[in-house]
Amino acid sequence: MRRIVYALILFGLASPAAAADPGYDFLRGSDTVGPGTYSRWSGFYVGGQVGYGWASTDFSGSTSSIIAYVLRETDLQNSIAPSQWPILGTSTIGAPQFGGFIGYNTQFEEVVFGVEANLESAAFKLVSPNNPISRSTAADATGNAYTVNMTGAGNVDTMGFMTFKARAGYVAGNFMPYGFAGVAFGLANTSISATISGTEYTSGTIGTCTAAAPCIPYFYSGSTVHNDDVLYGYTVGGGVDVALTPNVFARVELVLDQFILPHSTTLTAAMARVGAGYRF
Repeated sequence: MRRIVYALILFGLASPAAAADPGYDFLRGSDTVGPGTYSRWSGFYVGGQVGYGWASTDFSGSTSSIIAYVLRETDLQNSIAPSQWPILGTSTIGAPQFGGFIGYNTQFEEVVFGVEANLESAAFKLVSPNNPISRSTAADATGNAYTVNMTGAGNVDTMGFMTFKARAGYVAGNFMPYGFAGVAFGLANTSISATISGTEYTSGTIGTCTAAAPCIPYFYSGSTVHNDDVLYGYTVGGGVDVALTPNVFARVELVLDQFILPHSTTLTAAMARVGAGYRF
């Protein structure tokens, strides 16, 4: 009887060591792993931002419709189409900007989708370089030759942009890098002008003027002005939000907006900005 009692005591002392041995995991049951945790980005948020932007406007096609209109139904336009000659170039300028944003995020573990509206005060004042053209043409189908002198001017003054965009981001610790795309609207004053002058040689030879084939000087000009004109375009870009507290975050963002202006003029704005926001 004493031998049986001694054996039970020895087994009891040995059991904790046996249960600690990896070979005896079945004695402890299965281990459990908790769910992953991610920074919270869901919900509404608002914020402000400052930055610097570079705007570029291509004026090369902006005088085409003006010249075509003032030369309508003329042999000059019908034969050599000077309205297609580019007399204005591309202007680029930089300027500071500031604004605000409001948005909403939906989060699925580490993936975040959202929508956001931005309002930017961006005063870009672009003045086109002028590249006057002077040409002499050979006799056209009507037998007339021409000297042609063209010049012009173009100005765009932007007052601000508004964008509505869809965002997609990925949570990595306290960071959320994201990309976006959407529609963009702008407000600007634009003005374009052009003049065309020269001489029509009905003799068909430059410099030859006779009573029977006179030389006829001509001068045409036209302009257009649009004040508070609404611009339409698109926006694309990306950035990263950084959670500083459970509700406050900082932001760094790169943006590209492009707009179509009146008279086939394009405006492209590239902006780098930083900001901060509050998440509700």
